[in-house]
Amino acid sequence: MDLAPEELQFLSLPDILRESIAIPRRSPKTFYFITLTLIFPLSFAILAHSLFTHPILAQLEDHPSADPAQTRHQWTLLLIYQFCYLIFLFAFSLLSTAAVVFTVASLYTSKPVSFTSTIAAIPRVFKRLFITFLWVSLLMLVYNAILIILLVIFVIAVDAQNAFLVIFSFVVIMVLFLGVHVYITAWWHLASVVSVLEPIYGFSAMKKSYELLKGRVRMACILVFCYLAICAVINGIFGQVVVHGGEYFGVFQRIVVGGFLVGVLVIVNLVGLLVQSVFYYVCKSYHHQGIDKLALHDHLGGYLGEYVPLKSSIQMENLDV
Repeated sequence: MDLAPEELQFLSLPDILRESIAIPRRSPKTFYFITLTLIFPLSFAILAHSLFTHPILAQLEDHPSADPAQTRHQWTLLLIYQFCYLIFLFAFSLLSTAAVVFTVASLYTSKPVSFTSTIAAIPRVFKRLFITFLWVSLLMLVYNAILIILLVIFVIAVDAQNAFLVIFSFVVIMVLFLGVHVYITAWWHLASVVSVLEPIYGFSAMKKSYELLKGRVRMACILVFCYLAICAVINGIFGQVVVHGGEYFGVFQRIVVGGFLVGVLVIVNLVGLLVQSVFYYVCKSYHHQGIDKLALHDHLGGYLGEYVPLKSSIQMENLDV
């Protein structure tokens, strides 16, 4: 990023997007390998997992087996697929986040960066991200439990004969659910960046992320909502054409459309991770929190086992001059 810290707080959404897209040009080889080894498998798994689970679900729904043993086998197979998919999804999501955030920060501090150095830093970064993810998961669990309780109360309390009231109440609950979900997702993404770039993680990173989001909640929610909406459209088209479109599209057409959609999702995920990284600096600048490049440089070096003695305040002032 070539912008001065004081300029970051004035970036609009299009500016953030342009700034994010320009970052890979500073180290194209590194981002090429990150995309190929981490983001592509993640994007492929997000879309392709339904190709394995859909036939089993269709058989269970449309052609249930009379043999209980066969039914149990199908359910077991489905659960194994889903479990492996979730593990793969979360692992590669955290790995991709660690790689992109670390690389962007290295470029920002003018630290030499390569795919090798990024991979070497991931093990320590991954641990911090995973602990933060556990805290977010706990928050999501509480949030979903509250939602289920509200839905139960809604079903019990609302008069089913009043169709308008039922529909209106359900829409209100779902809008609230979507709004809270988008906010928590933005909170989580920013906490992930904090976990990599600052000496805190877990609940402390969540707390710091909450403070950084103040004054930038609307911008963060718009970014997250756009990302989720684009992913939903891609998933919907993939499902209709590739997964369920066997009767209307040939094999070659489905392969071409599927490959194209995977490529689009790869780009969307890469840009999303870059925007996530840039947005952290925007929030820091908005709150007038100085970004000490020297301290950040030393912090990133710690992931690689480097020892860089901390500079005194006098030395740092001289460097700033």
